[in-house]
Amino acid sequence: MIGGGTRVVGIIGDPVEHSLSPRMHNAAFEHLKLDYVYVPFRVSGDMLRKAVEGVRALNLRGVNVTIPHKVSVMPLLDWVDENALDIGAVNTIVVERGELKGYNTDGLGCLEALKEEKVEVNGGKVVVLGAGGAARAIAYSLAPLASELVLLNRTDSKAIALAEELRRKGWSVRGGGLRREVLEGELKDAVLLVNATSVGMYPDVDDSPVPREVLKSSLTVFDAVYNPIETKLLRDARSVGAKTIDGVGMLVNQGAVAFKLWTGVNPPKDIMRRAVIDGLTGRGESDRGSCGARCGNNC
Repeated sequence: MIGGGTRVVGIIGDPVEHSLSPRMHNAAFEHLKLDYVYVPFRVSGDMLRKAVEGVRALNLRGVNVTIPHKVSVMPLLDWVDENALDIGAVNTIVVERGELKGYNTDGLGCLEALKEEKVEVNGGKVVVLGAGGAARAIAYSLAPLASELVLLNRTDSKAIALAEELRRKGWSVRGGGLRREVLEGELKDAVLLVNATSVGMYPDVDDSPVPREVLKSSLTVFDAVYNPIETKLLRDARSVGAKTIDGVGMLVNQGAVAFKLWTGVNPPKDIMRRAVIDGLTGRGESDRGSCGARCGNNC
């Protein structure tokens, strides 16, 4: 029962109707019998400042932040974690004694998803597709662990610029264009391929950023897209004998990090994952979020 002592958390974005985070977090709160509730708040850009002040004024415990506010929310906060500053985006706000603190949990979510699948990155070459928000978080988490990180993007300049930024941290990173001939060469000695683009996301479920012919059985292929759960890229990878990891794991694990920041409690990730899968499979394809099909964002 919601009462005067119930702590409120939620998600702010525009739109938020597609988000599976309320289903995921509320299932975990219920399972643990925590007096919390997670609510979606649709916030337009011109109301973001007022909404953030409302988070403080209403004594919310915190909120997730999704498209299009992950960058613009940063100067409105009292403190931002160094990792989020590097990535250039905040996806989680925690209210501590009236102060608004910003974090980015996407990179940790990626690493934990790989760990759960027993994927070792250390000493191997990693290829990441994309140069947007999700790709930045994933690149910052994997670059320190890989012998070499290669960023490929349809707009070459974005991948090259991000690679230069990461090299200044002392990591071995290269950027280039997302083209078949480049992929073919880079994947020959790679151990992990990560798709951090929106290619293959609903409704374009027959699209893939990688031709099947350049995939190989020695690769692990991780697709950050979670709708559909098995993308064409993952189907193709599985068909050549490669190990595959779907995007639900990253969604759940980035949410789990936020959950612990708010509550101090380790969440039941199996319950969260089941809630997400039920949300994806238990309603019609036409209901699966017009934004969710395009934003390439974990929310």
